[in-house]
Amino acid sequence: MKSLWLFMFLVASFSTNAQTESLQFPQDFYGIYKGDLHIVNTRGRQTIQMEFHLNKTDSIGKHQYMLVYIMNGDRQERKYNLIEKDASKGEYIVDENNGILLDAKLIDDTMYSMFEVQDNILTTTERFYKDAMDFEITVTNKTQKVITGTEGEDASEVVSYPVFAVQKAHLIKQ
Repeated sequence: MKSLWLFMFLVASFSTNAQTESLQFPQDFYGIYKGDLHIVNTRGRQTIQMEFHLNKTDSIGKHQYMLVYIMNGDRQERKYNLIEKDASKGEYIVDENNGILLDAKLIDDTMYSMFEVQDNILTTTERFYKDAMDFEITVTNKTQKVITGTEGEDASEVVSYPVFAVQKAHLIKQ
């Protein structure tokens, strides 16, 4: 019986510690992240400096969300906002402040977004850690789709889209 009580105490203690140590999105990830963005595409490889800014604003449910690309000393700032659509369900919107709104889904401290522009399908993944984040974009062209499948009574068609460009960065919180 003592062993059972000890086990229950340890489980309860672990659960309490896990809850107090868990990070809350987005507030626990506010800050400026910096690093190198590695770009690989059909033209070769390129590395540029990158920053990601995630900060609070004066509006409830609205957060500053800015991407900065630095090439040859020139800063290209993309000032967006992250809007809470339904934070309890991990549903957000990236507002590019020009009429473009991108759905985003938060699952386990990772923000996913997929969208199409000019026949290209882009998938964005932003994985947040306590003091860093991983940023990745993959790009495919929907006109280059490959269709395969099975035959027979249970025939199914599968469409795949070859990735032709990848952007990856591991950014450190400043």
